Amino acid sequence: MTYEQYRGWILDNCPSFGTGPFIDLLAGSASGGTSVLCTYPLDLARTKARSPGRQWAKPLHGSVENRHSRPRHLRLRDIFRDVYREGGVRAFYRGIGPTFVGILPNAGLKYYIYEELKLKIPEDRQDSIAMRLSCGALAGLFGQTFTYPLDVVRRQMQVENVVLGKARIKNTVEGLSNIVRNQGWRQLYAGLSVNYIKVVPSVAIGFTAYDVLKSWMHYSTQQNAHHSSSSNAQN
Repeated sequence: MTYEQYRGWILDNCPSFGTGPFIDLLAGSASGGTSVLCTYPLDLARTKARSPGRQWAKPLHGSVENRHSRPRHLRLRDIFRDVYREGGVRAFYRGIGPTFVGILPNAGLKYYIYEELKLKIPEDRQDSIAMRLSCGALAGLFGQTFTYPLDVVRRQMQVENVVLGKARIKNTVEGLSNIVRNQGWRQLYAGLSVNYIKVVPSVAIGFTAYDVLKSWMHYSTQQNAHHSSSSNAQN
């Protein structure tokens, strides 16, 4: 939703940028940043719930002995309550620095590469689902490869005060340098191959479904932008 809004705003207010894939780079980056700001606390809660450094489960009600109890994961509100106790509202956005820095080029590159690759598709195959899936897969592959180290730093920043009980990494640059110095540069890409299995098909399916639905609804970003410009002029 925000991608379309940002793209229309850029087309309306910055005509010197043209209408090429560069617009998709800017709009994609802005929409990625917006999504992070809105959903980051949920991502933080998921990371903490999975962290092995803290007990995020409790026995079922009515248990007498530990050996007879089974763990039950805390509800989201319980995790949020504990996070708030750790550091107030700011604790919900711990580690957002590398996430925000990473999502801007990641989301921007995915939109840019996807739209650029679609321009290379012959006209007689423009509606091919297989071609759109291929473009989306390559967009996800390149975007994830370039920004994966920032995701590694983000995860470490999110869980460090759970495992260590205190903050150690202060910012993105410090986090990257610490990992390279203490664990080697290969650690910046640890788990990347497994992440490909999730991210690449996810991005491919997401972009393809997005385009197909727009086609079914006869929605055109450029037409929407021109309509918005006309409405603004009339107002």
